[in-house]
Amino acid sequence: MEVGDDKLGQFSAYEGTYQGEKAIWLTAGAYEAAILPEIGGNLIAFRDVEKGYRFLHEPTEEEMPSFKARPIIHGIPVLFPPNRYEDGKFPWNGKTYQFPVNEAERGNHIHGFVSDTPWEVEEFGRTDTGSYVTVALTVNEEHAVYAHLPHLFTLRLRYTLSADGLSQHVFVRNNGKDAMPCLLAFHTSVNAPFAADGSAKDYRVKLTIGQRWEMSERMLPTGKHQPLTADELQLQGEGVYPFFEEMDNHYTAVAQNGRNRMELTDTKLDITLVYDVGTSYKQWMIWNNFATEGFFCPEPQINLVNAPNIDLPAEEAGLFSLAPGEIWEEAARFYVK
Repeated sequence: MEVGDDKLGQFSAYEGTYQGEKAIWLTAGAYEAAILPEIGGNLIAFRDVEKGYRFLHEPTEEEMPSFKARPIIHGIPVLFPPNRYEDGKFPWNGKTYQFPVNEAERGNHIHGFVSDTPWEVEEFGRTDTGSYVTVALTVNEEHAVYAHLPHLFTLRLRYTLSADGLSQHVFVRNNGKDAMPCLLAFHTSVNAPFAADGSAKDYRVKLTIGQRWEMSERMLPTGKHQPLTADELQLQGEGVYPFFEEMDNHYTAVAQNGRNRMELTDTKLDITLVYDVGTSYKQWMIWNNFATEGFFCPEPQINLVNAPNIDLPAEEAGLFSLAPGEIWEEAARFYVK
């Protein structure tokens, strides 16, 4: 019993605050993490407090107002449906949903409806192997999201913190009586450097990318592919400096050794952060803040950008649906090696 008590002492889960906002905090040995249920269920922090590593791009106190207004480039925002849709139009099952055009300069809708929506905390706690929190968003006819995406569904996220890092389980269930689109991504924002005294020049990133999609001036795929540059081949292979040029690029995902992942290495410390996202995500978006050192976003996506408006087979575009009562789920993990 004493051994069990010692193990439990390594882990905790409790309600607190983060920059003045309600947060659920998790601890596991040297690791800590925080989620903001009232701001899109965003896992805003993942840290190694002993080594001084902050793996995710967190907002400063001064950045909190802009973060709350548009919580996209910090933590792990949920995009549902993800990325851009031409003229805000989303054709589905003989109907066309009209999403708000919130990227006026390009005439697109961008990033869906759940990243700034309050989620419900279902439970949090600890076990003899880690600490955990579960948050959910249930959309019915009265919910604000229903006005744009008229389907009944539940999104659920469970994060677990342990000696093996941070794991994420995502769950989508169709609660309605007709088929619904299941298009999802995470606008994950990773620090480079993540070590307190590190230099971005010492960092190299690898990603399981395949082909690069050609994009129009409106940042919508043309349906064609482009050859990879020498730097992109390094991204695909041995790793490359994350800020070698401005990136707002869209790629197919091609698993390696059965895994679909990003690896970010601090070559000076000889430590690698792995973001293993699971093989359900058939596309990657990579955005590096105009090649500005500090953070970049490796974004796993189920679907191709603008998928419902592109003349490609549904399987290639990642455009799929959930039948009434059907569930889709996937697991991802951050860990250090």
